[in-house]
Amino acid sequence: MQKLVLSAFLILFLVPFSQAFSQYTDNAQTLSVSIRNETPFVYQDSEGYTVAVGLVENNNSLAFITNVRIQVNFFDNFDPKPLQVIEGRTILEVIPPNGQSPFVIRSNTPNPNITQASVSLLPFDISEPKEKELKIFSTKVFLDSSLHFSGVLKNGGTPISDTNVYLAFYDNFEPPRILRVSTIEIGDVDLNGDVVFEFNEPIDSRSIGFLLFSESDKFYSDFVDVKIPPPQISTKLVTISDVTVEDTMGNKLSEIKVGSTVYIKSETWIQFAADQKSNETAYTYYVQIKESGKSPYVEFIGKFDGRFIGTGPESQTIDWIPENKGLFFIETFVWDRNNIPIAEQGPIVLIIVN
Repeated sequence: MQKLVLSAFLILFLVPFSQAFSQYTDNAQTLSVSIRNETPFVYQDSEGYTVAVGLVENNNSLAFITNVRIQVNFFDNFDPKPLQVIEGRTILEVIPPNGQSPFVIRSNTPNPNITQASVSLLPFDISEPKEKELKIFSTKVFLDSSLHFSGVLKNGGTPISDTNVYLAFYDNFEPPRILRVSTIEIGDVDLNGDVVFEFNEPIDSRSIGFLLFSESDKFYSDFVDVKIPPPQISTKLVTISDVTVEDTMGNKLSEIKVGSTVYIKSETWIQFAADQKSNETAYTYYVQIKESGKSPYVEFIGKFDGRFIGTGPESQTIDWIPENKGLFFIETFVWDRNNIPIAEQGPIVLIIVN
């Protein structure tokens, strides 16, 4: 491996937490790797550690690079000598030509005196190429008190291991700052395999979108830019949540077998009755299952008739026996008896049938 030494990577100046922590500038025409010319982001996590987050860019159109290291100096407001000097690496093991990778570097110990930081790039290596054989896409993104997100990872023609999916959340600065990076561990994936993944967690309120990407021991994916919708404020009587696929033992599933009986379950919450005099709302709950890639092909439609008495939660269950293999999208709806929607469409669930 050829070792490249970067002699010109020095980071500039310090700023307090209120403005994040540092900004990197250089001559992009002379350097093949740089920290994006932005104000990176620094925060203290729930345990009191200070975390520095940013983005490294490979500006070379031909070379794959690896072992990209970043040094972070953490300071207080008084001493020019750093309180801690930490070295970390980029999220991606290998950054492709004209590619990028976030970095997340945490202080060694909690220290409430840390108020400022600076970053600099250290030497890196040229890497053997990785193939872009991972494809990744998302379904409907839903935001209430948490972000509810699901997607599918598609592998190429070789089994892979050490596979992760990443969500790098960014804000509306120009250019955007990376605020957080969340990791979904996938592990091993068979050749030409599909993996359904989900993310359900509170996020930083400053996030307006996230970069979705993946890497394994052999392959990597493109970056997919996913915008976060405004928080869902229900204008309907009913809210659908917590849609799951379960077996006869109550185990939640993301893959099922052809010919097996499964149960599609939902939790719904009615806020007030449509008929205030009777305090009762009759409804029909629908499940529609579509096969991916064959829209508008519908594999299954099921329904459940019920009544909401007053307000509060209810649950619905519809059984399904899949007849065909493939990747399917499960959609849920609640209508009144006049076929008028009284709920927004529920969160989309992905299921693989083998």
